[in-house]
Amino acid sequence: MRWSVNVKLLYRYVLTNFFNLCLFPLTAFLAGKASKLTANDLYHFYSLLQQNLVTVIILFALIGFGLVLYIVTRPKPVYLVDYACYLPPPHLKVSISKVIDAFYQIRKADPLRNVACDDPSSLDFLRKIQERSGLGNETYGPEGLVDVPPRKTFAAAREETEQVINGALENLFKNTKVNPREIGILVVNSSMFNPTPSLSAMVVNTFKLRSNIKSFNLGGMGCSAGVIAIDLAKDLLQIHKNTYALVVSTENITQGIYSGENRSMMVSNCLFRVGGAAILLSNKPGDRRRSKYKLAHTVRTHTGADDKSFGCVKQEEDESGKTGVCLSKDITNVAGTTVKKNITTLGPLVLPLSEKFLFFVTFMAKKLMKDKIKNYYVPDFKLAIDHFCIHAGGRAVIDVLEKNLGLLPIDVEASRSTLHRFGNTSSSSIWYELAYIEAKGRMEKGNKVWQIALGSGFKCNSAVWVALRNVKPSANSPWEDCIDRYPVELDSDSSKLETPVTNGRS
Repeated sequence: MRWSVNVKLLYRYVLTNFFNLCLFPLTAFLAGKASKLTANDLYHFYSLLQQNLVTVIILFALIGFGLVLYIVTRPKPVYLVDYACYLPPPHLKVSISKVIDAFYQIRKADPLRNVACDDPSSLDFLRKIQERSGLGNETYGPEGLVDVPPRKTFAAAREETEQVINGALENLFKNTKVNPREIGILVVNSSMFNPTPSLSAMVVNTFKLRSNIKSFNLGGMGCSAGVIAIDLAKDLLQIHKNTYALVVSTENITQGIYSGENRSMMVSNCLFRVGGAAILLSNKPGDRRRSKYKLAHTVRTHTGADDKSFGCVKQEEDESGKTGVCLSKDITNVAGTTVKKNITTLGPLVLPLSEKFLFFVTFMAKKLMKDKIKNYYVPDFKLAIDHFCIHAGGRAVIDVLEKNLGLLPIDVEASRSTLHRFGNTSSSSIWYELAYIEAKGRMEKGNKVWQIALGSGFKCNSAVWVALRNVKPSANSPWEDCIDRYPVELDSDSSKLETPVTNGRS
């Protein structure tokens, strides 16, 4: 066993450093030849250059033009100056029992409720899902639904979103000392709640952003919209010079709550909680020194052309006319297929040569011998990625990606801890996870972190960042008061058991 491990390490070293290993003997050979050159050889070489002076000038001109063209057209670096995750006030904390009670109060207050058709087992179903979801007893609910009686109104929904967005942005501007009027690009994403005026217009009005700002509002794009917003901001920063881009990712719970009896629509009630994040990006060369990360890659995969993919997560009305998000039985297979396509595109961008070669060999072997080889080689992404931020969509999502990517428990610790402490905060969950890694003191200069998010449509989107320094948590981090209590260990049936886990990287 030890022998095979050493062979594998030697193989990776040789392929990864293949060009360097070849360069050394080549350099030695050229140095040996150069040492034997005489003055007469140098004179003949100089004469040859004089005879072909026009050719030499043209060659150097082409090289110079090529260098200038490369410098002008190469993508501008995009820096993540800082980001802030919204931490709701303590009175909005909701235990599992409080969540179940809120669902009961919402259904009780529903004017369309038919008492005769009530299913008494529905609340038991919700309780079982809740207890096995991986969520803890300190997640946050919106003000309107925590109140008794609940307020499932448009005004309450607007109040929730304003609190989240404004809270995250105030914290961000305070930490970065950036004047809001310096922002040149604004991208806001919220899937379920899109009022008029838009949420991006609300941000412009609240923080008095300038009149020529490039403003975008993304709606209906699901939990992966946060990476889509980053990708859009990155593209805009390639066009508009010397400016800041502000990305705001959030979701609304008040309007998205489902009050009916359809169990495929009730599941989402158990997972989603209040949260949001604000991210400040820059293309200013001077901001590199104070920025936390540099954006390395974004990869977006959309399988919506397939009917099963398009319909596996869908907002619709149930039999009684109540609106909710329906999760189909195909969602697991669809998610797996979409993730595979995404990592197949991302792999060549980040993996070392040794892993690319093995993947290519198994890919060709599978094409030639379909019956004998069932699966492709799964690359070891831990050779290229130091930290993983897997969207905290639910316990099953994290389990599947942990298994398929061959990750260790510590690799998905940030995702599980975020799900337990904050629940599924939709597109902002990957930022709570990044904040967790920073709060644990694990982010070192040169580390690469992979944010991967899944969303309706169906989409899988990835962003890879490189740490520009040893990153410390920003002021008012959402983890600063509870990081010492994490990670927690959950039993197989519920999230109530909280036993501290120790490891060498805590």
